[in-house]
Amino acid sequence: MVSKIRNDKEDLVERLGVFMEKKEQLAPVAARILSYIILTGKSGTTFEDLVRDLCASKSTISTHLNHLTDLKRILYFTKTGDRKKYYIINEDSIVQSIDALTESWILQKELHLEIRDYKERTNQINSDYASKFNLDFHDNYIEFLDEVTKSVSTLKSKILEKNTKL
Repeated sequence: MVSKIRNDKEDLVERLGVFMEKKEQLAPVAARILSYIILTGKSGTTFEDLVRDLCASKSTISTHLNHLTDLKRILYFTKTGDRKKYYIINEDSIVQSIDALTESWILQKELHLEIRDYKERTNQINSDYASKFNLDFHDNYIEFLDEVTKSVSTLKSKILEKNTKL
C-alpha cells in the first residue's frame, strides 16, 4: 500500500510538474519541487527529501528552492531541536494567483463588452443581413466570465476565511 502511494505521488509530481512548468513558466526542476511540496502537505518536506526523491543534484535543488522562496511560492519552518528546514506551499501565493486570474477575466470581459457594443452599433447601420455580426459568442463568453469570476471569488473567500481561523 505504501509503495502504491509512493508511486502515485511520483506520477502526480511529474504530471503536475509538467502542467506547472507550462502554466507558471517555471524551470522543470522548480516545477517538480513545487509539485512535490504541494503533494507533501503541511508536514513539509526537507531539502534532503527533495534531493533523494527528485533525483537532482544538491546545487540544483538549492538553486530552485531559493528561487521559489524569493518568488514567495514556498515558505519554510523549523522544528525545535531540528536544524532542518521544512518547506510548505505559501497559501498566499494561491490567493495571488486567483487575483491575477480574476483581473485577467475582468479585462477580457471589458474588452468583449466593448467589442459587442461596437458590433451591435455596426449591425444597426448595416442593412445587409449577411454581413451583420453574430453577437451570441460575446454574450455567452461574457456570461461565462461572470460565472467563473464569481465562482473563483467564492473560492478565494473560503481560502481567506480558512486562513484567518488558523
